[in-house]
Amino acid sequence: MSSTKPYKIFTDSTCDLPPKLVEELDIEVIPMNFSIGGKTYNNYPDEREMSSHEFYERLRAGEDSTTNQLAPITFAECFEPILKNGEDVLYIAFSSGLSGTYSNAVLTANELNEKYEHKLHVVDSLGASMGQGLLVYHAAKKRDEGLSIDKLCRWVETNRNRLAHWFTVDDLNHLKRGGRVSGTAALVGTMLGIKPVLHVDNEGHLIPMEKIRGRRQSLDTLVKHMELAVEHPEEQIIFISHGDSLEDAQYVAEQVKRKFPVKGIEINPIGPVIGAHSGPGTVALFYLGKSKD
Repeated sequence: MSSTKPYKIFTDSTCDLPPKLVEELDIEVIPMNFSIGGKTYNNYPDEREMSSHEFYERLRAGEDSTTNQLAPITFAECFEPILKNGEDVLYIAFSSGLSGTYSNAVLTANELNEKYEHKLHVVDSLGASMGQGLLVYHAAKKRDEGLSIDKLCRWVETNRNRLAHWFTVDDLNHLKRGGRVSGTAALVGTMLGIKPVLHVDNEGHLIPMEKIRGRRQSLDTLVKHMELAVEHPEEQIIFISHGDSLEDAQYVAEQVKRKFPVKGIEINPIGPVIGAHSGPGTVALFYLGKSKD
């Protein structure tokens, strides 16, 4: 029989989960940090150091923001007390296709697993924002059903590429800064009102998929992709995240509810660590489907 001894689930703040869900799921969220205006802040789920609204207002005013991956020492400080206390740890990491955070966590695991009898398991979410968050949500529910840590690791690895991530952005200039589109494409696209639709692929990379003319049409396109791939929507909680554009997120939620008998929808802002790269006005839709496509 597999062991069902206690273990703790960790993730990082790129999951963009709201505080009430973090508490309800009994998980730990490691804050990543971001810099803006010459100062560095921690991105906590409760936004205690800077609200997402203030952050996006500063981006709209022309300020730039940079982000940092989590360092091995940070992971060691978070995980070591749990291992010392006699519990195993499962850390579900921000996509390795978007950050070196996962690699640093693996380095930490290699060191701590030589030192302690209890184990640190690191799994790459291959996801971001509330897509990563939705994977963590399902993992916590599976833990509560009694899944051992080994079985849960396998479940996450098996199901992470069923977690569909569809985004649209309102401002191409943030994608230009991140190297996702060229300066010319950003200029022409802005003039023509082009709103790219992107998704996260099976390697955890953010990939531009379509160029849609008009904001409302780009939001509708997110829901069209859900129509093509969603499985058993009546059993699902759907997550929607947004870059300080709640009305647009609510519009997407209404379209989802009109088309699918979902159990519920959770809407939350995209935090500054993801938002530094996606910009104000981003809207993202997450659900379990046949694949990420």
